[in-house]
Amino acid sequence: MTKPGPIDDVSIGGDAIRLGQFLKFAGLLDSGGDVKEAIIDGFVTVNGEVDRRRGRQLELGDVVGFEGHRVRVCP
Repeated sequence: MTKPGPIDDVSIGGDAIRLGQFLKFAGLLDSGGDVKEAIIDGFVTVNGEVDRRRGRQLELGDVVGFEGHRVRVCP
């Protein structure tokens, strides 16, 4: 079993952001189409669980995972 990689902090400059927006903002995906496909196909996790809601409201401290990368929502 592989050990999870480090968690990078990404400052959103506010209190909340939607999952689809955050994936692009954090640089994990480049386009809205890629974001939609990755989320629908179950490749994105929020706090360790698959989440298929692109519009999910993330809160400070949430950890988003995609393809071995993990990023934390920070103010």
